[in-house]
Amino acid sequence: MRQKFLSCVVAMAMTLSLLSGCSNKASDTATTAETEATATASSQDVSTMDTTDNSFPSTLTNSVHNSAAPDWTEYNQLIFNIKNTTDYTEREAMMHRAEDILMSTGAVVPIYYYNDTYLQKKSIDGIYSSLFGTKYFMYATGCANNTLSVSLSSDPTYLDPALNSSVDGACLVANTFAGLYTYNSDGECIPSLADSNNPYEVSEDGLTYTFHLKDNLKWSDGTSLTANDFVYSWNRAVSSSVNADYAYMFSNFAGYDDGKIKAKAVDDKTLTFTLTSPCAYILDLMAFPIFFPVNQACVDAADPDGVNPGAWAESTGFVASGAFTLKSWEPGNKMIYEKNPYFYDAENVAIDQLVFLLSSDENVIYSAYVNGEIDFADSVPTDKIAGYLSSGDPEFHIAPNLGTYYFAFNVNSHLFDGKTSEQAAAMRRAIGLLVDRSYIVENIGQTGQVIATSFIPEGMLDGNGGVFKTSDDQYSFPDSSSTGYYPAEKTDASVDEAKALLEEAGYTFGSDGKLSPETPIAFEFLTNDSQTHILVAEAIKNDLAQVGIEVTVVKEDWNTFLQDRKDGNYDVAREGWLADFNDPINMLEMFITDSGNNDPQFGREPYVEE
Repeated sequence: MRQKFLSCVVAMAMTLSLLSGCSNKASDTATTAETEATATASSQDVSTMDTTDNSFPSTLTNSVHNSAAPDWTEYNQLIFNIKNTTDYTEREAMMHRAEDILMSTGAVVPIYYYNDTYLQKKSIDGIYSSLFGTKYFMYATGCANNTLSVSLSSDPTYLDPALNSSVDGACLVANTFAGLYTYNSDGECIPSLADSNNPYEVSEDGLTYTFHLKDNLKWSDGTSLTANDFVYSWNRAVSSSVNADYAYMFSNFAGYDDGKIKAKAVDDKTLTFTLTSPCAYILDLMAFPIFFPVNQACVDAADPDGVNPGAWAESTGFVASGAFTLKSWEPGNKMIYEKNPYFYDAENVAIDQLVFLLSSDENVIYSAYVNGEIDFADSVPTDKIAGYLSSGDPEFHIAPNLGTYYFAFNVNSHLFDGKTSEQAAAMRRAIGLLVDRSYIVENIGQTGQVIATSFIPEGMLDGNGGVFKTSDDQYSFPDSSSTGYYPAEKTDASVDEAKALLEEAGYTFGSDGKLSPETPIAFEFLTNDSQTHILVAEAIKNDLAQVGIEVTVVKEDWNTFLQDRKDGNYDVAREGWLADFNDPINMLEMFITDSGNNDPQFGREPYVEE
């Protein structure tokens, strides 16, 4: 497993080896055709813009759905253009412009860049993780009775590869299903169901791919797995009836706009598909769950009326293609998986059973680990970290991740009623300036997390031969001292700047330096019921109380939390995003209006409780 590295070493390693390639749907239209045309033109002509200007973009206008929310036309168009240009210098410039717009709203407030802490018994070997947080357990060795017991989180919301959008769910999917490609222990993207010797060909224009499958691939029920299964699964994934959060990842596939991907099974072992523009991270997409095949007969049998698309993977015995199949599931207790004899690499799977303890309580998980009930714990209680760090215990691991821990505002929250989009953005940016990131990193995180001053994480590549979070002749970040959008340290100056922004938004302060009773700010901060997240929320609450902002921390169980965040049923919520592949577009396209991961609700109509 990977150990802790300095951020510069991580960046160098990722540069040498590209590890590149999670609702309501309403489009945010401009108020007039002229406004929309202007936004589109500014996106298309971004290569002529002065991207060295280190001020926030001042282009926020009111959404047609809510006068306090930003119009999202330009952002949506930018993402479309980024995914369709073949000019990589222009593409990088457009991605910087997109992050500028995103951060100018103040709706996404970065706290720190992720790393990954976990506990693993010394006797266990062969487990590995990707930079994107996915754990691969199938090649574990040294397990008593050929059984590996682990804990990731509580009960998963979905086991369907097309519907899952959580990191813990992705771990379950990666050990139960297989795609054309996967990641090995060195972080390399390698053939999985694709033929190892002759995986694919691509046309000279980079648009048409032909993949070749391994011989004699089978589902876990012994039936043949063929190229037709990919054609079915990909069209299912983009269908409105499934409403997959990650459907937008097919947006540069020909046919996506028509709801019918242009993919074809030439024969049982040959799959071909066409893109609308070349994609440098196409193999990484092939290793991402939404591109994994699912068994049509199993899906149709469980949901003949098409009203519950994930039903087929909600009970034991569903047909899979990966190393394990689900044998039993006791909600709130455990899931037991058993080895799939039809897995293409079954001969290298040493364990017969994979057992998941289901809990979100870090203390319960820790006790299970200490007592020998589990071999691997994917979380460590905050009050135990210092002891592990000082002792140098070899069972305690810190590994690099590529992602950002942050909190988000719902731009349609009643918190912003009566404000313009510019005033609402000033409120949110002010709150972001009041957060003491150093305190959170040093006292809650404790494992060397790097303070986040941008949403795109430190070390992510730019798709143009460099690292994205870099100021250079072509682009300068607004805060030159932190190479980001916020200062790394909270200071008297940053507090004064926050107060000035709040005054711009119409708030006044008393002689004690706190908000006056005439202009109060109060909101709920939503988090799931995990110790670390609650501690972070409480720290932010205390930071904001220093200027008189009242925060109520609201805790929900995991599945309720995910749904409320997705629906926009919140004011402010804790968030975290681990990259799906090493390119900024996957951190940016999640915020387009139609994305199932657009938790801030950009471009959407306000939530109405039924």
